[in-house]
Amino acid sequence: MSNRRIIFAKRPDGLPSDETFKFETGDIPEPKEGEVLLKTLWISVDPYLRGKMNEGPSYTAPFNVGEPITSGTIAEVVKSNNSKFPVGTIVSNMGPWAEYTVSDGQYMRPVSKDVPLSQYLGTLGMPGATAYFGLFEVLQPKAGETIVVSGAAGAVGSIVSQLAKAHGMYVVGTASTEKIPFLNKLGCFDAVVDYKGADVRAALKAACPKGVDCYFDNTGGEVSDVVVLELLNRFARISVCGQIAAYNGGAKSSSSAAAVSIPMTLLKKSARMQGFIVSDYLPRWPEALSKLTQEYKAGRLVSEETVVQGFDRTPEAFLGLFSGKNTGKMVVKVADPSA
Repeated sequence: MSNRRIIFAKRPDGLPSDETFKFETGDIPEPKEGEVLLKTLWISVDPYLRGKMNEGPSYTAPFNVGEPITSGTIAEVVKSNNSKFPVGTIVSNMGPWAEYTVSDGQYMRPVSKDVPLSQYLGTLGMPGATAYFGLFEVLQPKAGETIVVSGAAGAVGSIVSQLAKAHGMYVVGTASTEKIPFLNKLGCFDAVVDYKGADVRAALKAACPKGVDCYFDNTGGEVSDVVVLELLNRFARISVCGQIAAYNGGAKSSSSAAAVSIPMTLLKKSARMQGFIVSDYLPRWPEALSKLTQEYKAGRLVSEETVVQGFDRTPEAFLGLFSGKNTGKMVVKVADPSA
């Protein structure tokens, strides 16, 4: 049997393309003492991976050209020289885009089969923890307040919106035209705004008659400019989770004029704007994932996925994030577990 891997072949200038990736085929590795051999079942593709394709310092180390791309995976232990992880154990792991890989267990967490395994890459994984801490720790919401969630149909935004509604907030979500029906189906929004609409400014103002107390920003761009510069209430809080409009150098990022105006607006409104990285809260992830699992199993948390079938389509799935191909979490199904 052979093992396919996806190598980071070239740093992109702007939007990544097929040339960013290269497939390699080699032998299946053998685990050493203390290691296990993992068969990849699911791969997570996430917007933050685009930042790791740039050269230079960031909040996480960049990918090295010529080495495999890594992200969250769900895998099965198929050979084990580590008593903590016997054969047949299903684990959540941070690993390479490969059909098989070896691990010493450092980034592995056993998961239960009592929920669909892909959920551990979404609602019950990193995106869920991001939503939880970005909302409750950064924004510190209060019942009755108005929250705007940009990218509300995405993996993080859809969870934030549901948690905010359950917390008693007035929830406004933004999404592209084709995803508005999904937001309406979720049933947690008091208003939804099509950011591709003819007059986003007017739509946001109409959706937020009492102004904005909390803004969970996944996208940047025009929505952020309007919310921050025109709709903030006094003592508003802004959680900067992502800036997908600017990840590839797109023209939809905030204008220079808006960037200059934001500090003055924060000053006038006594508002707080905070960027955060979910790994900052890593010691507290069990707290978040326990509560999210409880809500999910009780049916109070709806999880939407876009599933791409086949290891060879992993780059396609990743590129689809930047053209809006995903509703909810984008995942790649690689294989089924042995039993």
